[in-house]
Amino acid sequence: MIPIISTVPIQQLASGDCLSIQVYKFIGANPGKKTYLQANLHGAEIVGNAVIHQLIEFLISINDTQLNGEIWLVPVCNPISTNQRTHYFSTGRYNPSDGKDWNRIFWDYEKECEDLEDFAKSHINLEVDAIQNEYFKRIKTIFDKLLEKLNSPSGAPFNERYRYQLQSLCLDADYVIDIHSSSNQAIDYLYGFHRREESAKYFLLEHEILLNEYDGDAFDEAFLKPWLALENQLETLGKPIVFDKESWTLELGSGMQMNPESVEKGVQGIKNYLAQKDILSIPDFPLPQTASHKVTFVSKSTLKKYYAPRGGMIQSRVKLGASIEAGERLYQIISFNKEELPKLIDVCAENAGLVFDISTNHAVNEGEYVLSVM
Repeated sequence: MIPIISTVPIQQLASGDCLSIQVYKFIGANPGKKTYLQANLHGAEIVGNAVIHQLIEFLISINDTQLNGEIWLVPVCNPISTNQRTHYFSTGRYNPSDGKDWNRIFWDYEKECEDLEDFAKSHINLEVDAIQNEYFKRIKTIFDKLLEKLNSPSGAPFNERYRYQLQSLCLDADYVIDIHSSSNQAIDYLYGFHRREESAKYFLLEHEILLNEYDGDAFDEAFLKPWLALENQLETLGKPIVFDKESWTLELGSGMQMNPESVEKGVQGIKNYLAQKDILSIPDFPLPQTASHKVTFVSKSTLKKYYAPRGGMIQSRVKLGASIEAGERLYQIISFNKEELPKLIDVCAENAGLVFDISTNHAVNEGEYVLSVM
């Protein structure tokens, strides 16, 4: 199966050069759902590009009759952040122009939908597909108006132009997968949403951070929050519905690294998910272990980040992926204070949990990030 390849320009530079992203569209012979995948929204988080490359090679190898619907893949979806460097180290988590996190800029229809209750009441007696179609029309109508501002004489900041390009690619999707990794070092896990817990096991990862609370306009949130809001409103009115809309962030391994194990997990999990959703009809998938696979769900609000109480050098830190008990030592800081002998400071766990993310740098200033426990 040969993809349709398109190039989307996103920014012309002062030099006259133009930055762009490539979209690989695989269209199946059979009608079905649309799946959108992207990678490398943050500069150091490159592993998703290897995942998408392997998925492209796989999709090229199958027949179009084995694909129901369509799959759009966008590697290196943020060339600005990908190319950002300090010495030899990738940074690229924040827009250098305004300091905003690249994954906290996206447009969220839920914040602008002031008449959600009226919409739910006036459409409550329709079939699910009809409600979904009418609601999407409202989302798209408001989204299309964003282009008027971009094309106005006063223009708009680049982050608004950039988000419009990315979101226009996935606005009509049914399933969205945003592939990240830690900017530091981390285990493989995923972020997911309420009422989608059953689908989480299709990715065959062991841990999911459940997003019951939202801390910003992240890409996965901006796509799914309007649908979650409508579900909640309909449930309040006595008509519980779960729309066939899902959004996921896969966190695969560590920043600036192409960990082969993380890539393999990502590729296998995504293929398994797409087969389970009847997007792919391929031999051996869904994998037989899917039904019995167990996922540990952790609420995002319960995550605990640890920051250095003093400046110094970290030693004796627990290993990534370690299970720890309350009161157990997490790490030591060798603190040099210029006035007396160096001190060793023990930092112990406030609660039991799993160490899922650790800093790359073992030298810390006071208040800098060291590790996270779920």
